[in-house]
Amino acid sequence: MTSTDIQFDAQGQLKHFLTIEGLKRDHILQILDTAQSFITLAKKEIKKAPLLRGKTVVNLFFESSTRTRTTFEIAAKRLSADVINLNPQHSATSKGETLLDTVNNLEAMHTDLFVVRHPNSGAANLIAKHVPPHVRIINAGDGRHAHPTQAMLDMFTIRAHKGDVANLRVAIVGDILHSRVARSQIHALAALGAAQVRVIAPKTLLPTEVERLGVHPYTDMHEGLHDVDVVIMLRLQRERMNGAFVPSEQEFFNLYGLTADKLAYAKQDAIVMHPGPMNRGLEIDSSVADGPQSVILPQVTYGIAVRMAVMALIMGGKPVARKRRGNRSTRGSDETTPA
Repeated sequence: MTSTDIQFDAQGQLKHFLTIEGLKRDHILQILDTAQSFITLAKKEIKKAPLLRGKTVVNLFFESSTRTRTTFEIAAKRLSADVINLNPQHSATSKGETLLDTVNNLEAMHTDLFVVRHPNSGAANLIAKHVPPHVRIINAGDGRHAHPTQAMLDMFTIRAHKGDVANLRVAIVGDILHSRVARSQIHALAALGAAQVRVIAPKTLLPTEVERLGVHPYTDMHEGLHDVDVVIMLRLQRERMNGAFVPSEQEFFNLYGLTADKLAYAKQDAIVMHPGPMNRGLEIDSSVADGPQSVILPQVTYGIAVRMAVMALIMGGKPVARKRRGNRSTRGSDETTPA
C-alpha cells in the first residue's frame, strides 16, 4: 500500500498528509482556502481557535529543524491542542528502541496526531500503516522523498502574491537531486496546472530523466530564468551528498546563485522564494534575499496558517465554503471562512 492510498479514508477525504502525489486540484485548493480563513486569526489579540481542543499533538523530529518544528507547534497551539516536542536524541530511540516502538508508546499515552520529520524516506508512511484508525500522521519531511506542507505553503505564497498558478511560469533553482521540497513543489504545481515549471541546476544536481516529472530542465541560469513569474531557490543539501557534486561553493554561486543581475532575466514583477534555511552568498545574494521582490519572510508567516489548515482538515475539521475567485491576488483578502 502506497502513501497515496494510505492518506485517504473510505470517503476520499484526507486522513493523513504524507505526500502531494495523488492529490487532486480540489484537495489542494481546499487546504489553501482553509489556510486563508486562518490568516486573519494571527491579527487578533487572542490567536486561538477551538478546533483541536482536547487533542494531543506530538512533534516527532528525528532531524534538526527550527522553522518547520516551530511553525507546527504554533499552528497546533493556535488550534488549542496540547503539544509535546520530542527530541529523539534524548529519547529511548537513542538507546535502541525502534521507530514503531517509540510511536506505539506515545500513542498509548493517547496521542491524536504525530508530526514526523525523519532522515529516511518513507518513515511517515511506515508509521501511518501501523497506527490505530483514530491517529493521524503529518509528514514534516522524510529523506529525499517529500515535504508536503512546505509545498503547500509555497503554493499559498505564490497564489497570495501572483494569483492563479495556472497562468505562471515557475523556476526552481539549485539542488533538485537531493531536495524533497522540489519534488513536492513540482507535484503541487502540476496539480494546480502551472503554465510551465522549470528546474535549473548543474547536470550533477538534476535527477536522471527529470523531464518525466513534467518539468523543463535548464543548466544555464540566464536561459532558465528568462521571463519567469516565480523563482524558488533551494539550499544545497550538503548533508545528503556523497562526493563532489559541485566543483566549489564559489563556482556554484557564480553560476547558480541568485543575484540581482540574474534576477533581471525574470519578469520585472517576479517574486523570489526560498524554503530556508538560506545560505547567503551560496545560493542567494543578500541584496536579493532582502530585496523588494523577496517574499521569503511571508512564506514563514503563511506556513503557520497552512499547517493549521492541514491539521484541522485531517482531524475532522469541516472544509471551508469556497467562493468563486477571479484571476487575481489573494493578498490581504478574507474570502473564506470555516463552514
